[in-house]
Order: sequence, then structure tokens, then C-alpha cells
Amino acid sequence: MLAVFDRAVAPSPEGLRHPGAAGDGAAGLAGRFREAHPGAVTVGLGPGGGTTLAYSSHGQSPLLPRLFAAVDEIFCLFQGTIENIAVLKQQYGLHKGCTEINIIIEAYRTLRDRGPYPADQVVRDINGKFAFVLYDCSNNSVFMAADADGSVPFYWGVDPDGRLVVSDDDEIVKKACGKSSAPFPKGFFFTTSGGLQSYEHPMNEVKPVPRFDSKGEVCGTTYTVDAKAKKDSSIPRVGSAADWSSQY
Repeated sequence: MLAVFDRAVAPSPEGLRHPGAAGDGAAGLAGRFREAHPGAVTVGLGPGGGTTLAYSSHGQSPLLPRLFAAVDEIFCLFQGTIENIAVLKQQYGLHKGCTEINIIIEAYRTLRDRGPYPADQVVRDINGKFAFVLYDCSNNSVFMAADADGSVPFYWGVDPDGRLVVSDDDEIVKKACGKSSAPFPKGFFFTTSGGLQSYEHPMNEVKPVPRFDSKGEVCGTTYTVDAKAKKDSSIPRVGSAADWSSQY
């Protein structure tokens, strides 16, 4: 799977972008993805086509299958399996035939439309091996997450033009972003409005930590919870008819 977001839609977190050896950029990345993955589907979305999603089942693991779905202007890429799928179907009022990706979309819709429901709780309720990227055309927002064990390959980076690139293929991200690429942090989620957060420790701030290769050179950034820094836990007053997506 592949997702490319303009920096206005998905501003990269502090520290992910590194000076030095830059990649080739995300321009034309969807075309290269199609060439490398037979039967791939690519979709251009957002203002000026600034968002690109690409999906292919070619070469996928039978234990960690990829899924792609779109419901009411919400597009989602998912890889993995959810263990408590029956519980979540009941929680979100979904019929028995729904799959993991339907749960992710409905969980996001509940978060967006019926808040205040903490985004960290939405992700923490999901038990399994998973990584997903979701884009909401109605408000140009992004929601992505990975499980706490990092069970699914999931990488991200920033290209020379500031576009955020996300994929389960590390070579795609490295080629586009150079040293400004890294594995997506385990047990974290990212939203357009809230940036990168830990869903296991939602009350703590997140801090970037440089990664180093075998030669001792910086090669991207990982992130960890700052045990000493707490977030402001006050809840803003928002009317019941408001779009709660700006609050997570």
C-alpha cells in the first residue's frame, strides 16, 4: 500500500525531516507503484489531487492481508487482522459481513461525528496485528496508526517538497524520502489536527529520537513517549453539532 499527502493535509512531525541526502521525491510515485505491482489501483484525491492512495494485493502475506475501501468520501488502506472483530462489530452496530476495514472507517466516523470520544481509545480498542491509513475527503484530514508490537511493516517519510509518504514497502519510502524516512512508531497514531501521539500513553508528549545506521550516520527519526512531559488535559467547549475531527 502507498499514501502520499501534501504537507497542508499531513504536516510531518518534528524531527522526521532531516537535512542531508534527500530522496527522489514523491512525484510520479503512484506510476512507479503501478509498474511494480500488477493490478494496482491508484486514486488521486483532495484539492489539486494533492493526496494519492495506491493499493495492490500482489505478493501480500495471507496472514496479514491488505484491504482497500471507500465509504462516503472516506478512503482507507488497511493491512493485518483484528482479533476482537466480533466485539467491535457489535460496538459500532455493523453487520456480520463487515471486514476489518469497515470497522476502521466506522470507528473514525464515530470519532468525527459523535465526539468527544478520545482518539487514543478508538485505536486502543483494536486488538490485533494492524496498520492503516485513512483519508477523509470531506475535511481533508488524515488518520493513521500501527499496533503496539509493530506486527505489520509500516514506514513513513518526508520528501524534499514536504510531502508525507506512507507505505508497507520501506524501499519505496527510502527512495522518495532519503534519510527523512523511518519505520512508523509502534503503538502510535497520527492525525492532521493532533499530529503524532501515543495511544498507550495519551497524556504524555512525544519526542523525536535520531536513528543511526551501522556507520554512525543519522538515518531518520524514531519517536518515544516523554515520561516527564504531560499534555494539557483540559477539554475545549465545543457545540454538539460541531465537527469533532479538529479535537483529536
